Amino acid sequence: MSKIGIMTDSHSGILEQEAHENHIYVLPMPFIVNGTVYHEGVNMTRSEFYEKLRGGIDVATSQPSPQDVMEMWDAMLKEYDEIVYIPISSGLSGSCMTAQALAQDEPYAGRVFVVDNGRCATPLHQSVLDAMKMIKAGYTAEQIKKRLEETREQMIIYVGLSTLEYLKKGGRIKAGVATIANVLNIKPVMKFTTGTLDVYQKCRGIKNARKAMIDAMKTEFETTFKKAYDAGKVHLLAASSCVAEVTADWVKQIKENFPGMEVRCDELSCGLTCHIGPDGLGIGCSVDPM
Repeated sequence: MSKIGIMTDSHSGILEQEAHENHIYVLPMPFIVNGTVYHEGVNMTRSEFYEKLRGGIDVATSQPSPQDVMEMWDAMLKEYDEIVYIPISSGLSGSCMTAQALAQDEPYAGRVFVVDNGRCATPLHQSVLDAMKMIKAGYTAEQIKKRLEETREQMIIYVGLSTLEYLKKGGRIKAGVATIANVLNIKPVMKFTTGTLDVYQKCRGIKNARKAMIDAMKTEFETTFKKAYDAGKVHLLAASSCVAEVTADWVKQIKENFPGMEVRCDELSCGLTCHIGPDGLGIGCSVDPM
């Protein structure tokens, strides 16, 4: 039986300790602050980044270089026969497609399997855990890739934003819309499916935005994910770019509304926070692919 290694990128929210304990390779994703390139978890922490973002820094996202990707693959292939690489969705970054192209050539062809199942943040984290579970169950690397991509639609995320300023900076909305939203204290709730981010609801104040997200998840469990929910195969997920106290309160609110369910919560990556902004909160779910 082949020895299979798991790799992802820092958009998964997986931190160094968990990666080390579970032998997960995490590629640090680059971002640019005031013209200087940083790598998440290497020369800037998420908490440092959040604070700088609140201070109004000029920030942009970037892709890892092909060299960085291949160097990690080369290191892993000294220990593993095959690699399952689960990066951020191709709908959000070109890094996935770049990796897929690299994996077609020697010495990676047939040994590196790049998964594009439309995930980011905590759902991407959950996909890594699902892949680890499948390795233990005897799946091959190719089978893991196939199964994760077959079940790509079995996921949803709702994200409440504190401001539209960061979507404005990214060119996703007009400046006037962001200004009016700030004046009226409108907190938009976004809906993320496999690579698509759309406005779900516009709420007056963060309290109403939180309630809208909770209610949306309850509806999802009663409709789209009812069969999986009733079978106990749904993972309840959360994410945050807020301070620790606000994040803890958000997780508490989720648990109160979904009693008996475990909640996995991650800090949003620097790259994702560039677009969402600091002080964002998310809730979502992912279905067990096995």
